[in-house]
Amino acid sequence: MGKGINLTAAEEKLAGLIWRAAPLGSPELVALADKELGWKKSTTYTVLKKLCDKGVFRNDNASVTVALTREELVAGQTRSFVEDTFGGSLPRFVASFIGGGKLTAEQAEELKRLIEERTREERRGERDG
Repeated sequence: MGKGINLTAAEEKLAGLIWRAAPLGSPELVALADKELGWKKSTTYTVLKKLCDKGVFRNDNASVTVALTREELVAGQTRSFVEDTFGGSLPRFVASFIGGGKLTAEQAEELKRLIEERTREERRGERDG
């Protein structure tokens, strides 16, 4: 989820407000955007429409709800970045990220734990599927 979705600076600002306050009515969102961003109603609705068109939020009957959480959006963006930049190779991405620097023992343990957890999930899926 969230793959290939890039947000403009304005969209990121409004998205942050919505993620923090959702679900909320669109009039409430207009008031919140006015108070926190100094935006006019037309600006808020224009940016909200773009976010809805991108599949990040829904605006049904003046009720704004989350379609993609911030975490889902970032995960999709990260996957797209790794695919586009590193040919989908997570090891190449990690090697580049480390960039000659050193991992702390805590960081290495966290990576090891994540890999082991993912491996267990894969095995469970193979047995159940």
